[in-house]
Amino acid sequence: NYVVDLEASHHVYNRLTQSSNIKSPSVNQPYRTGFHFQPPKNWMNGPMIYKGIYHLFYQWNPKGAVWGNIVWAHSTSTDLINWDPHPPAIFPSEPFDINGCWSGSATILPDGKPVILYTGIDPKNQQVQNIAEPKDLSDPYLVEWKKSPLNPLMAPDAVNGINASSFRDPTTAWLGHDKKWRVIIGSKIHRRGLAITYTSKDFLKWEKSPEPLHYDDGSGMWECPDFFPVTRFGSKGVETSSFGEPNEVLKHVLKISLDDTKHDYYTIGTYDRVGDKFVPDKGFKMDGTAPRYDYGKYYASKTFYDSAKNRRVLWGWTNESSSVEDDVEKGWSGIQRLRMKQVNLRNKVLNSRSRLEVYGVTAAQADVEVLFKVRNLEKADVIQPSWTDPQLICSKMNVSVESGLGPFGLMVLASKNLEEYTSVYFRIFKARQNSNKYVVVMCSDQSRSSLEEDNDKTTYGAFVDINPRQPLSLRALIDHSVVESFGGRGRACITSRVYPKLAMGKNSHLFAFNYGSQSVDVLSLSAWSMKSAQIS
Repeated sequence: NYVVDLEASHHVYNRLTQSSNIKSPSVNQPYRTGFHFQPPKNWMNGPMIYKGIYHLFYQWNPKGAVWGNIVWAHSTSTDLINWDPHPPAIFPSEPFDINGCWSGSATILPDGKPVILYTGIDPKNQQVQNIAEPKDLSDPYLVEWKKSPLNPLMAPDAVNGINASSFRDPTTAWLGHDKKWRVIIGSKIHRRGLAITYTSKDFLKWEKSPEPLHYDDGSGMWECPDFFPVTRFGSKGVETSSFGEPNEVLKHVLKISLDDTKHDYYTIGTYDRVGDKFVPDKGFKMDGTAPRYDYGKYYASKTFYDSAKNRRVLWGWTNESSSVEDDVEKGWSGIQRLRMKQVNLRNKVLNSRSRLEVYGVTAAQADVEVLFKVRNLEKADVIQPSWTDPQLICSKMNVSVESGLGPFGLMVLASKNLEEYTSVYFRIFKARQNSNKYVVVMCSDQSRSSLEEDNDKTTYGAFVDINPRQPLSLRALIDHSVVESFGGRGRACITSRVYPKLAMGKNSHLFAFNYGSQSVDVLSLSAWSMKSAQIS
């Protein structure tokens, strides 16, 4: 058996990770992204700012495009768009990480010193938590890192009852009123997913708290947790250890990546700083019913506080839809923007079963924003009471199925004769018969995205909390093999990975369309060709 199951979402493809089995990346790379971060080759998944330089650390297999031989690769940027690579910051070298350096997080200490907590895999294949720090703090690029001789700082044992194969991904740490550091680590006990809390006075000696920060029975392993404060008003980010301004009440966000579903979920709630407990607000439950940042192919996300611009920046991993063998052929796997020529359309009508091609942009690498106005809302079909899962709605009612209002939206990465296309669109339903309340569903349909049969062509869907009496906005960022879609100005987000065989490069086309029975107005459509970022 060539696949070693590590009881996680990480599988080691031994036959494909040995140096002798690695091919040089294909010269012709039509699917390689131009304005999403992507390493020059091979596999990645996973930030901080130090002396004005943004640092992105990501898990990378230097010997192959699939999971295995994991190191912490390192790139830096001054604008989060153009990136320069550096040697790996952390790589297996000691007993506490000899079998892999897995995910973790960076924390900026009060004196400005950055440190990294990361999961190492020891000789027994146990997951343990380690620390690394820069060798030279005067170097803003932080090229060299050193590991503490005290590692591992946190490890499973017979006393603490931690599952040794499910204990990983430490978060950015935060300081409490008692001047103790806190960090949470993802874990599970049987089917209970939980965020284990550790505390420390010096960031080196850590003690497991008696109770987890939060847990849920039945959700399975919680990977890549993220925990941070947010302000209730305004759009500024909040530093991870902040208690808020005087008379300001902060909320907290707990995000987890569910190993069972391979999706990210979040809840908003209150952090009890005395009891070290997170209590979700009413209506939130940390399981597969929780809201998601992105309802498509998006996992293992991580935020960091950008102190230079007082904002919180979210990074997410968009993995592949192609087969493992195709990943090896491409020579890379996974990714993490730049307007040029612009085309504008105004006040167009999309009649029933019609399309409007958008000319004058590079359709394989573009940014498109369209504003729709719906006529005759009373013509909307009534949604069935059992239709509670938007992804199932989109799967059963794909783009070819006509309804009263919808589907209408964009066809991207389309071939000339529509043998291939990815459609991103809205449908509008009445909440019930004779109702003046409506339900808006946003879909990303990959079922016709490629003639390649082995690709993952999952159709994704999300409910969009918007009033369809108002104009409906849809934005698509198209980057060769990635389609990021934002409905209702980001109220719903769906990311897809697609690999067309025909609709590549100059052979890619872009359409606005309406396949519903009622006409839809295009108030405005703006499209920009996008240039590639520098990832040297």
